[in-house]
Amino acid sequence: MKIRPVILCGGAGTRLWPNQKNHQAKQFIDFGGWTLIQKALERVKNLIFDYPIISTNSKYLKQVKLALKKSKVKKYKIVLEPAKKNTAPAILSSALIKDIPSNQALMFFAADHLIEKSNILNKSINKNKSNLDDKNLFIFGIKPTNPSSEYGYFLTKKIKNINKVTKFIEKPKLLKAKQVIKKNGYWNSGMFFLRKDSIINNFKKYQPKTYRSCLKSLNKAKFKNNTYYLNRSSFAQSVQKSFDYAILEKTKNINAIKLDIPWSDLGSWNEISKIYKKNKSKYFKKKNVYYKPWGRYVNLFKGKGFLVKELYVKSKSSLSLQKHHHRSEYWLVTNGKPLITINKNKFTKKLNESVFIPQGAIHRIENPYKKPVKIIEVQTGHILKESDIVRYQDIYGRVR
Repeated sequence: MKIRPVILCGGAGTRLWPNQKNHQAKQFIDFGGWTLIQKALERVKNLIFDYPIISTNSKYLKQVKLALKKSKVKKYKIVLEPAKKNTAPAILSSALIKDIPSNQALMFFAADHLIEKSNILNKSINKNKSNLDDKNLFIFGIKPTNPSSEYGYFLTKKIKNINKVTKFIEKPKLLKAKQVIKKNGYWNSGMFFLRKDSIINNFKKYQPKTYRSCLKSLNKAKFKNNTYYLNRSSFAQSVQKSFDYAILEKTKNINAIKLDIPWSDLGSWNEISKIYKKNKSKYFKKKNVYYKPWGRYVNLFKGKGFLVKELYVKSKSSLSLQKHHHRSEYWLVTNGKPLITINKNKFTKKLNESVFIPQGAIHRIENPYKKPVKIIEVQTGHILKESDIVRYQDIYGRVR
């Protein structure tokens, strides 16, 4: 029996677009000819997997179908949630589909994660398939590349060649994250691997109300064009909880699959900047290079509501002291040691360090050193033009 992949596609993308009414869900953002949901659909085109199930809501139905078409996925099922209730009801509702056998292995992916070397991931999934039973579940850990407070962690203990999860640590502060990594802690990726009967047994035991409401909602669902339209009134009775809080915090039967592969949930513009830095040659075009008295910049990619640039600041050079009315900026230092001004604060940043410049903040980049400064800059806002620069001071005489 092949593994059935389920892609959870309900995230709203609010972390990337704070205080903005018109924002895009992360999984549908065009990053330059590719989206995260397309990457997720490509990931499950493997012989170990059966056709995918996509759990989403009516707001995203058209975009999901477009992604399926672009990825040439012809066989699929969609489970449409009538209300946002977090990941616990989404996982349960997808698993309860009648044509899924009781002992079916189900692999739950997030639609908005970027995973490289997915062949390693798929091998580890297939290898652990025989370890599934009617009560346990497996989560996936990623070996941390740096201490981060953006991710949750877990610790394990090896018992009979299986990594038993002993403790979860929710998004710790930087110092705590360093301590967790020293104890061989792994990032919790938010991917789950378990059998249908295990999902049912765990929900019956720990979330009986959600189990009853989701079962009723599916039994009353309308099925049309490969899509289950879950019953609204029944689904509304389920408890709004993440799978982590609903099940993982309660059950003791959690195992871990540890992976050392490039992974990110692209939950911040800092993480997105790293993708453009890594693949800069793919985005670089000579016609997009612009020369300035302080150096040059190149527009790498213009997306919907954002623009990615690389700035090159020569030795002993400085951008003007300026502000913007219509955009915020995120800077990732990729070379040199810039001296940065934001309002009344002045500080330096080192390689791979980042900084956020809020809309309206007065700011400047200076390079007082011999080594050139390079910065990946992401601008976000509804006007992303050079005309949105108000200069206060400028060593090149550009203040009007």
